[in-house]
Order: sequence, then C-alpha cells, then structure tokens
Amino acid sequence: MAFILRWAQQLTRKTPLQPVRFPTTGFDIIPKLALLEEEQFDEFKEGKYFPVQIGHVYASKYQVLGKLGFGSTSTVWLARDLESHNHVTLKMYTSDNTHQHEFDIYEIIRKVKSSHPGRRHVRSAIDKFALQSPAGKQHYCLVQTPLWDSWRDLPRRNPTNRFTEDLLKAGLWELLLGLDYLHAEYIKADNIHSELVDKQLFEAFTEAEFETPTPRKYINGFPIYLSRKFGLPRELGNVILSDFGAAVRGDKRRNHDAQPNVYRSPEVMLKVPWSYPVDIWNIWDLFEGKHLFYGDDPSGEGYLTRAHLAEVTGMLGPPPLDLLQRGQWKAGIPIPEGLSLEASEENLEGAL
Repeated sequence: MAFILRWAQQLTRKTPLQPVRFPTTGFDIIPKLALLEEEQFDEFKEGKYFPVQIGHVYASKYQVLGKLGFGSTSTVWLARDLESHNHVTLKMYTSDNTHQHEFDIYEIIRKVKSSHPGRRHVRSAIDKFALQSPAGKQHYCLVQTPLWDSWRDLPRRNPTNRFTEDLLKAGLWELLLGLDYLHAEYIKADNIHSELVDKQLFEAFTEAEFETPTPRKYINGFPIYLSRKFGLPRELGNVILSDFGAAVRGDKRRNHDAQPNVYRSPEVMLKVPWSYPVDIWNIWDLFEGKHLFYGDDPSGEGYLTRAHLAEVTGMLGPPPLDLLQRGQWKAGIPIPEGLSLEASEENLEGAL
C-alpha cells in the first residue's frame, strides 16, 4: 500500500518550472533625490529592508515576478512557486522582528477547526521561511495566496472615489461573516481585501513586466522598485480579511491606542477597555469617501483627541455616563455646533 501511495504521488507531482529571465534593460531610472515608496520610512534609512529583486528565486522555489506594495514593516511581492506552479505573494518583513506577532495570529487561525461560514473570508498562510540579507541581517517571509485590491484602494478605481451602495452592501455581508468567525475565535481583524479569482491577471502582470519593466532606482547597488497594480478582474471574488500585524486576541479587553487618529472609536479615545465593537466604527468612510470626523483642534495644533471627541459629541450627542465613568478622560471639551449625521451624509437616496 505504501508503494502504491508513493507511486500515485509521483504521478501527480508536477515537474518544477524553470525560472523566467526578466529584462535587464529598458526600464526607467528614478532620480536618486526622489524618495521611492519604502524609502520614506525610518526603517529604510536604518537598513532594515531586505533588497528583494525581480527575477530572483528565494527559498529555492519562489521566483519574484513583481512588487505589489510596501509598508513600514514589509514589502509585498507576486511570485511563482516553481514546484507547485501556483502564484503566491511574499510578504518580506524588515529585520526588527515585526513578523512574530502576525505569524502567531496565523498559527492560531491554522489550528482552528471550524465549519463557520466566515472562515472562507479570512486569509491564511501557506508557508513561511527565513533568509539572510547581504548585510547579514535575519529576515522572515510569509507566503500567501494573492489577493486583489484592498478596500482602501478599491474605491480609487471608481471616478467618485467611493464604494457604490450595492457593492458596499454585498461586501459588508461577507466582511461581517469574516469578523464573526474571528470574534468567535477571539481575534480582532485589521484589513480587508478582495479575493482574486481571475487567474489571467497573474499572467498579465508578468507580461507587463516584460513589456514595460518596472521603474526603479539603485541604492548601494540594490534596486528599489515602483509597485505595480493588478488589472481589473472579470469578476470579483470574496471579501477577505487580512494583514494581522496589528490584530489582537479579543478574549481580553484592551485600552491601548488601536486605530489611526481619525478612525479612533470613542472607547479608544476615552481609554475605556475595548473589544470587538471597535471593528465596525469606520464603515462610514468606505461609502461616503470622506471622514466623518477630522479632529482638527481650533488651537491650530492639528489632530488632538479633545477635538475629535468634541466632534463626536456634537454629531451624536454626549457619551453614555457609564462609558465616561469607565474611561480615563477627565478634561472638559468645547462642543462645536451645527453638526449632524443628516448634514454630513451625501450619497444615500430615498426617505429615511
């Protein structure tokens, strides 16, 4: 029986692909004085990014086809698994151990045995590996199934720079399913993407790298690339919750600052122990294409928590007394006049 199983595995095993050779000329060189993508972060100045190169093969089987994006803790690349022939993304972390928390969250997700319908709306990890940079620094890489646009980028493909009502309604249903699954397993989510079901976009992405090689610049002999977007798919896939670098276990209440300034929920601003409800505080921005609150202080100091709380109070009324009693906010705030949800909303149709 063991012999038959090994024989069957050999029959189904694919012959490894040979790496493709990408153009070494024909690309635009970006001026050195122009900061490109991850160059804007202190982590780059400190030499913490791994110098990924298009065409190179990592972990003996993942050939990089192009750059998809960047952040302060990682860069993201489309790659081809030469053994399985599948396309994957490589999330290459900086060298300061920013990977470990996200690795731990994906390990929790992997171990969960659940038939919850929201499971298919949560991203998982395929593989992970470590490698050493030319400077001798240790880096880690997360391997995952490629996704299409994030919900931050998707509205930019619409001339109105916002979601249509129908698209948002359909997407929110799947988003809430995914959140319910994560909350059932005590995880708070971080980011939202669309599943990529149109596999032809991978080939089009690779062909574009041959026809118009990515603009780049060189720092200390290594390239920094401009990110390239996928084209428009013929159909949209599922909504997928992803990017768990800032996710936390939800079975314990927290009171640390968990959201960017203008997206902070009242619990976070008041330093009330918060949990899952903060996950749905920001739906307004997706539909309206603008912030509900800005937090610009009249003093001219820019964003301040007191100004943000004043806007929330002016729009929605004072916080419940028990919420204030559980929080740590003690100062008074001047409440602006003339604010209302009705006046701020611009895109809904029909009678309320």
